[in-house]
Amino acid sequence: MRFDIITIFPRMFEGVFSGGVIGKAREKDLIEIHIHDLRTFATGKHRQVDDRPFGGKQGMVLKPDPIFAAVEAVRITKESPVVLLSPQGRRFDSRLAKEFAAVSQICIICGRYEGVDERVNAFLATHELSIGDYVLSGGEPAAIVIVDSVSRFIPSVVGKIESVQEDSFFDGLLNHPQYTRPRDFRSMKVPEILFSGNHHKIESWRKKKALEKTTRMRPDLVGPSRISPGKKRKLDEKLRERKG
Repeated sequence: MRFDIITIFPRMFEGVFSGGVIGKAREKDLIEIHIHDLRTFATGKHRQVDDRPFGGKQGMVLKPDPIFAAVEAVRITKESPVVLLSPQGRRFDSRLAKEFAAVSQICIICGRYEGVDERVNAFLATHELSIGDYVLSGGEPAAIVIVDSVSRFIPSVVGKIESVQEDSFFDGLLNHPQYTRPRDFRSMKVPEILFSGNHHKIESWRKKKALEKTTRMRPDLVGPSRISPGKKRKLDEKLRERKG
């Protein structure tokens, strides 16, 4: 799996991919991460990558020509997704991360300033994505998030695939509560069910708690538009049992 990140601030990525799961995956050649300075693809004496927007608005906009040149230089095949990071994009989620993990390369364009010339989005990018409903100074932090999230779905990056399958959002719900030693901390005790030895009952408890937390913290995740009809019926039944 290869990530190609196009940015005007390549130094922001120094060291960030050297540790943890990503660092180990790079050492094992499971993933490659290449950082490209957009200015090297600009022309002219000053290698300008931005300019004032037409129409009189304040701020600067990233020009299309160096971005097109950068993507065309690093994109290996026409099937490789080209991701433009901007606050206006579709919200990145676990399902899309899993989808991206099935391809061999992703090109990521880090937006900046007041935005990117719309022709990049309309004629070059295959995806316009945002990591949340807020504005960052640029797409660099979002690029780090996407690389980390996608990498977890690549085989052998995470030691045990069960760890990924038990993550929040993998099956549409938040994760269940987790506990470890000590069993009794300042009179705050671990639920007894976890010591029962009955794996069926423990799994049922975990699913129930995951549903409760999702319903409380992220009710949008259990809405009809985010979950299959069959699974929605099962969730409704569990909710009725909990209320009963």
